[in-house]
Amino acid sequence: MIKLFTLKQQKKDGEQKGSGGQQKKASAAQLRIQKDISELNLPNTCATDFPDPDDLLNFKLIISPDEGFYRDGRFVFNFRVGSNYPHEPPKVKCATQVYHPNIDLEGNVCLNILREDWNPVLNINSIVYGLQFLFLEPNPEDPLNKEAADILQTNRRQFEYNVKKAMRGGYVGETYFECCLLK
Repeated sequence: MIKLFTLKQQKKDGEQKGSGGQQKKASAAQLRIQKDISELNLPNTCATDFPDPDDLLNFKLIISPDEGFYRDGRFVFNFRVGSNYPHEPPKVKCATQVYHPNIDLEGNVCLNILREDWNPVLNINSIVYGLQFLFLEPNPEDPLNKEAADILQTNRRQFEYNVKKAMRGGYVGETYFECCLLK
């Protein structure tokens, strides 16, 4: 057992000193994310942005719904893919503050496949379609923003008014929302 740990430590030390021209092996997460991205089939309402083209594990997804309550909005999600991907889902946060029952004011997203229903067969495409669906059909049954969920269930017209007001830039209750409209 001790020899195994010694060999592992020597290998780690060698990697830290530099591999002298050898290319670092891609991790399983990097290989899988390369595959997922190459197979990505984005709808015309979505786009990706890779701030660092060499880092496929951190990227942005921009969703611009063309129907529903959130029509003409622009919503940015940050994806952080961990080293245990695909065995663990990526961390996804909404960078655009939005009045939505399934997205809280800190950007946390309530989407079952990002939590308990994740499995390694799912991929980035699954998440993209799940997020897009949240904008087409907000789910008040599983909310992170309970106030928005309650209003959606009790007064759809007020909910729609609140969404439009937030998207134009303004206060909904005590919370100020930046404008996120495309036009």
